[in-house]
Amino acid sequence: MKQSILLVFLALFISCKQKEPKIFTLQDDVDLLASDSLKGRETGTEQELKAAKYIENRMKDMGLEPKGIEGTYFQTFTFKPRKDPHQEVQYTIAGDSTTTGTNVIGYIDNKATKTVIIGAHYDHLGMGGEGSLHRGELAIHNGADDNASGVAVLLKVAQELKASPYKGNNYLFIAFSGEEIGLLGSNFFTKNPTISLDEVNYMLNMDMVGRLRESKTLSVSGTGTAPVWSQVLNATNPGFELVLKESGVGPSDHTSFYLQDLPVLHFFTGQHEDYHKPTDDSNKLNYEGMELIAVHIMNVVGELDDDPKLTFKKTKNESEEVPRFKVAMGVIPDYLFDGKGMRIDGVSEDKPAQKAGLQKGDIVIQMGDSTVVDMMSYMRALSVFEEGNTTTVVVDREGQKITVTITF
Repeated sequence: MKQSILLVFLALFISCKQKEPKIFTLQDDVDLLASDSLKGRETGTEQELKAAKYIENRMKDMGLEPKGIEGTYFQTFTFKPRKDPHQEVQYTIAGDSTTTGTNVIGYIDNKATKTVIIGAHYDHLGMGGEGSLHRGELAIHNGADDNASGVAVLLKVAQELKASPYKGNNYLFIAFSGEEIGLLGSNFFTKNPTISLDEVNYMLNMDMVGRLRESKTLSVSGTGTAPVWSQVLNATNPGFELVLKESGVGPSDHTSFYLQDLPVLHFFTGQHEDYHKPTDDSNKLNYEGMELIAVHIMNVVGELDDDPKLTFKKTKNESEEVPRFKVAMGVIPDYLFDGKGMRIDGVSEDKPAQKAGLQKGDIVIQMGDSTVVDMMSYMRALSVFEEGNTTTVVVDREGQKITVTITF
C-alpha cells in the first residue's frame, strides 16, 4: 500500500515538474533566434515566421495578452519590395511579387491611462543581399547582435515588468519585422496601431545591445525628445559610461514613433566588425552587459512610473544634415567615441584606408585641408572627394600624429 502511494506521489511530482515553465536566459533566446536553422530571419520568409512563432510562445508563457489583430499576437503587413532604393515602400494586399512581414505584439494591461511601448526588431538579412557587408559566397547572416540581442532584452524586461509593482502604465511589447529594409514594421504599426497612440507615454527601442565594451559605454539616442530624459537616465544609471544623443531620428524603429510626436529612447552598444556579416554570432555577445541594460531600462520605467505623461519635444534631424558621398574610406566609425575626431572601430579589407595603413583605434583628426573634430565634420570632409582623388589624412595613434596618403 505504502509503495502504491509512493508511486502515485512520484507520478504527480514528475507531472508537476514537467509542467513548470522553463526559465529562459538571455542567451537561450539569442541562441535560438540567431541559430543557423532560422537562416538569418529575412523579412517574409518561412524562417522569419518561425522566429515570430517563437517570440509569440515566449509572450504567451509569461502571460502577456495578445495585442495584434483579431485577438492574436501577430500584426501582418504586405508590401511590394522596392526596385529603386530611394522609392517609398507601398503597403498592399497579398499577391504576386509581394512580401508579408509579421510584427509580434504582447500587452500588460494595468488598467492605466498611459501606455509605454517597448520594441526591438527581430528580422535580419537572411543569406546576405543588399545590406550585407560580406564579400564572398552567400552565407547565413545570423544577426545575434542585430537584433536578437534587442529581442532578448525586450523579453527579459517583459518578464520583469509582469512581476513588478510598476502599475502606473500599461506596457506594449513589439518585436518588429522589416526593420532592415526600411523600418517597415514599425512604420506600419504607427499608421495602423492596435492601441490608440493618444495614450502612449513614450517608446523605448533596443537595437544592437549585445556588444557592451569593457568601458561600459552605452549610447542612448532621443534624449532631446522629452525634457526629463537626460536627468532620468543619469539618475537611474547602474554603472554605464553614457553617451547621450538628442536626435529622435536614427536608423532604427524608434524613428517611426518620434515622427508621431512621441518621446523615444534608443539603446545601442556600438558598431563592430561583424556588423551585417555572417560572423555576427551568439557566442560573441556580452550577456552580462545585456543584463545590465535590462536593469537600466527597468530603472527608467520605475523612476517614471507615477509621473505624469511625458512632454514631447522636437529635435534637430541630424540625418538631413548628412552629406552625400561619392567615395568611401572603408572604415567602421566608432559611434560611441565622444572625444575630438573620428575614431576608427574597424578597417575593411582592400579599401583605401587599409591600403594606406590605417588601423583600428586610429583617430582621424584631419582630412585634406579640413579639421575633423567629430563624426559630422568627418562626413563633410569626405563628401568633397571623388573617385580617383588623392589626399592626406592625419590620425592620432596612441598620442602620436601620423600622416598617410589615401587614394579613393
